[in-house]
Amino acid sequence: MLNFPSSATETDLRSAIVECGRIAYERHLMTSNDGNISVRMNDGRVLITPSGISKGRLSLDDMLVVDLDGNIISSRPDRKPSSETPMHLEVYKQRDDVRAVVHAHPIFATTLTVADLEFPIDVLPEVLLTMGEVPITRYATPSSHEDAEVIRPFVKDHNAMLLRQHGSLTFGKNLDEALIHLERIEHVSEIYWHAKMIGTVKRVPPEAQTQLISLREKYFKG
Repeated sequence: MLNFPSSATETDLRSAIVECGRIAYERHLMTSNDGNISVRMNDGRVLITPSGISKGRLSLDDMLVVDLDGNIISSRPDRKPSSETPMHLEVYKQRDDVRAVVHAHPIFATTLTVADLEFPIDVLPEVLLTMGEVPITRYATPSSHEDAEVIRPFVKDHNAMLLRQHGSLTFGKNLDEALIHLERIEHVSEIYWHAKMIGTVKRVPPEAQTQLISLREKYFKG
């Protein structure tokens, strides 16, 4: 369901958002009513979760449809657009290849930004192989236009980033890909945290890093 084809209907995409929200909530990647999920439909409009609703308890008719300028095309009368919609739209405007965006609040990855630590791309080979650098934005006031501004420099060259003291933003060709990026950054952040607690953090050897980066550029990038 998350790995939806280009021919997916609006109902299919609504179902995929519901499923993505359930997984993210149950895995503690989103809590309370935080975070938001969106997908780009075939007609170019965007389906996005509303403000103030737990992503673990979404229903098919909760989502709003907006255009790339943020205008509401359709919505339930009792549903309001997320104030972070402009951040999602910034990604779609810059990346024609992206059809899904997930903003989450993963605990360990967010902790890195609170502690002013860089994301550890070089402790697990799969991160170097599939993702590469995960930048951290400057601080932005949540629910403001600043959210879109701080991600702007990184969108074209990255599929995942950390929002300083405000969670993560991941995206891809479908929700499966965006969720995989989210799970991976949280997984490596947790391992890094545990390693720092019990001993010295070992890095992937420099020569192996070079090889992994070469393989990523050949087989995985884009």
